[in-house]
Amino acid sequence: MPAYKAPLRDMRFLMNEVFDYPKHYANLPGGEEASPDLIDAILDESAKFCENVLAPLNLPGDLEGCHFENGEVRTPAGFKEAYEQYVAGGWQGLNYPTEFGGQGLPMSMGLFRSEMMGTANWSFTMYPGLSIGCINTIMLHGTDEHKATYLPPLVEGRWTGTMCLTEPQCGTDLGQVKTKAEAQADGSYKLTGTKIFISAGEHDLSENIVHIVLARLPDAPAGTRGISLFIVPKFLANPDGTLGERNTVAAGSIEHKMGIRASATCVMNFDGATAFLIGPPNKGLECMFTFMNTARIGTAIQGVAHAEQSYQGSLPYALERRSMRALSGKKDPEFAADALIHHGDVRRMLLTQKAIAEGGRAMVYFAAQYADNMAVGITNGDKETYDYWDDKLGFLTPILKGCLTELGLEAANLGMQVFGGHGYIKEHGMEQIARDARISTLYEGTTGIQALDLLGRKVLLSTKGKAVRDFTADIAKFCRDHVGNKQMRPFVWELTKIATQWNYLTVRIMLQARKDRDVVGTAAHDFLMYSGYAALAYFWAQMAAVAFEKLEKGGNDEPAFYQAKIETAEFYFERLLPRAKAHAETMLKPTKSLMQMDKARFNFA
Repeated sequence: MPAYKAPLRDMRFLMNEVFDYPKHYANLPGGEEASPDLIDAILDESAKFCENVLAPLNLPGDLEGCHFENGEVRTPAGFKEAYEQYVAGGWQGLNYPTEFGGQGLPMSMGLFRSEMMGTANWSFTMYPGLSIGCINTIMLHGTDEHKATYLPPLVEGRWTGTMCLTEPQCGTDLGQVKTKAEAQADGSYKLTGTKIFISAGEHDLSENIVHIVLARLPDAPAGTRGISLFIVPKFLANPDGTLGERNTVAAGSIEHKMGIRASATCVMNFDGATAFLIGPPNKGLECMFTFMNTARIGTAIQGVAHAEQSYQGSLPYALERRSMRALSGKKDPEFAADALIHHGDVRRMLLTQKAIAEGGRAMVYFAAQYADNMAVGITNGDKETYDYWDDKLGFLTPILKGCLTELGLEAANLGMQVFGGHGYIKEHGMEQIARDARISTLYEGTTGIQALDLLGRKVLLSTKGKAVRDFTADIAKFCRDHVGNKQMRPFVWELTKIATQWNYLTVRIMLQARKDRDVVGTAAHDFLMYSGYAALAYFWAQMAAVAFEKLEKGGNDEPAFYQAKIETAEFYFERLLPRAKAHAETMLKPTKSLMQMDKARFNFA
């Protein structure tokens, strides 16, 4: 299994030199607590926990998987002890208010922690990771009683949380939800139904599990307008906060999966379970978006995590494994063959992994500043602030989730390819990365759903193209600021063209959709991937600009580090960004070739 080493140099480069997190934190209410020294200490300690505790459990956890018996789930050996260390270290409450037992640091600190944890062991990270959205949902939509009851143990990590959306008859189409909730005289509800694909729905790590569940009231209107949101704890809470009686919610089974096998994915049965309404009746889907957007950012991190993990595995192998001679002549004459890294196609794969991991990290860290500002709105009860930053983050969320998970999966597959046949063997760990990465493009909304959300909802319906115009305006300003720098001109020229084209494509699709509604569906995937490649180009240009400056004036790292950034940016612009052109051409094609075939003609077997 690849030995995990937290990429602290790259993380600090982004935080301190590209996005100026010290200044960002200083401008946040209460952000003065996030001093550079404290942040460095937290990053170092998180790295130690991930490298020494979580990473060694990754391969054994995959081989053992979870155990299910009589409604109970037992996690793989070592997971329970690792979770106890996680709770003892105060990691769950890192970025939550002190009034609920947290450390009061900005939300982005939790994202940095999650990236390291996810790269070291994604299956383990799923257990505390689902609690994040649960906490955020209760903080934003819960009553004072909800907050007092559930937030302290969730923030501490003694309790964990889930999100329960999907049912056997419906996945993304939540308008088909059948789970029912009936009001009781004491103000609670009795909730009955079955939910599937519930990550961390049952396990042995925490003393209680708090389920956030979508269900219908008896008089609810049909479709998504009639869905409400409920809190359903595994154990009811006594007035003093201790655990009370066992609720009538239980796991019916766990899924046998392709990947993340150490994470329990459960079928959850609610049999008249005691539930508590959170948020207004019939507004559950709106409230759940708090949870879903949080989860989608977390899934975007998975794309970065698996690209990083795969790269950390394939690079040492390419440096050590020898095969044939380089086409340009002997590189390692003292050996019978040259190392793989001297072959052009292997370098293509390695640089693609590197560009995806480091470029994706930059995208997530940029979005994390939006999340910090959004969290301030939640904490202060300032809906206007929350809505403003939620809208800005909402545009990036499907790009982050959709594009980065697709590219993370590509990077994971390239890691196997670098290893050749050995990549297919379990003991090397590369095939596990590919299996674990596969789910990232599916859960929290498939890539197609993210594409429809981006183009149909965020760009066309909600903003009439303004979301793209606003983001490309920032790109245009960057280009104006750097056009005088001779070293940056190649990047600036390409960025200027792609920003202009991004707006052009948006307008063209908007006009075509007026005549043919299917245009949105047939263009959505290409629009998403185009947007992802365009955004990655912007962030790679930013990193290149900083690297040029640091080479000239001096920076926090050695010159070779900055030179590698520039060279990776050049690779991205020359070898990966051209993919956007194909997406641009494809998205504007008429819908006929996709939609004309009658369903009966798809198969003549």
